[in-house]
Amino acid sequence: MAAKLEQINLDEDERAELERVASLQKAPYREVQRARLILYAADGSSNAEIARRLDMSAKSVGRWRRRFCQRRLAGLRDSERAGRPRRFPPSADRRGQAVACEPPAEGAPLSRRSTADVHRLVIERGITDASHSTIVRCLAEDAIRLWLYRSWIFPTDPDFADKAGPILDLYEGRFEGNLLHPGDFVISADEKPSIQARRRIHETLPPGAGVPRGQRVEHTYERGGALTYLAAWDVRRGQVFGRSEPKGGIEPFDRLVWQVMTKEPYASARRVFWIVDNGSSHRGQASIDRLEGR
Repeated sequence: MAAKLEQINLDEDERAELERVASLQKAPYREVQRARLILYAADGSSNAEIARRLDMSAKSVGRWRRRFCQRRLAGLRDSERAGRPRRFPPSADRRGQAVACEPPAEGAPLSRRSTADVHRLVIERGITDASHSTIVRCLAEDAIRLWLYRSWIFPTDPDFADKAGPILDLYEGRFEGNLLHPGDFVISADEKPSIQARRRIHETLPPGAGVPRGQRVEHTYERGGALTYLAAWDVRRGQVFGRSEPKGGIEPFDRLVWQVMTKEPYASARRVFWIVDNGSSHRGQASIDRLEGR
């Protein structure tokens, strides 16, 4: 006897969200496919019909249909991966880097720490119990070489870890302890001032026969002033939006926000989180109010 199909009835908000996701051109295909699956099911299609239209197995259709009935939109998200929890999450990674970048205490026999020292300290401070090889790999991924040194600004804010925590959570796809909704987006924005605008005096020549080193670029140029480049990176989708401005400031940053927020899927998104530094063009409550107005 065939199993009874779960009847799916959508409210207005659920249908609007599913139709939005189903129409996205650059979203992960699995998310678009699941949204279409539920829309077909809500219109009365059987699992076999949906499987044929979406080129997937009827068993998979039934599984996602049941998950939606049990958990609604949250059921369409990927579950937490099975297996042992991560022993070195991003928050521990950053704290481990901070330990690696601290100068040794006065009276230490060496002026710089070794990776073995860092491994011992992160365990003593309760940051992680990861192995020495994991510590070495994480430091190498961020190009931290303990035998080299250069000047830098060490965080002096005693609340730095508490302030950085929510940002690291957003990069991991979480907010206030919960997984982000499929309709949520995370944007990381910054600006690079004083970029020299140069124009080559002679045109670049393409590579040709007898030119083993590729195209030829003439080294003399004329100056065209300096520009500021502003960029916004969609952390979850890997998409970058950018613009050049004569200078930085509140109005150029607002134009970058307008450039992003007037496009789909951000214009109709459930929430869009903007991560920025403490630059004067996007700092304080006035900046928060402007962003919320977008």
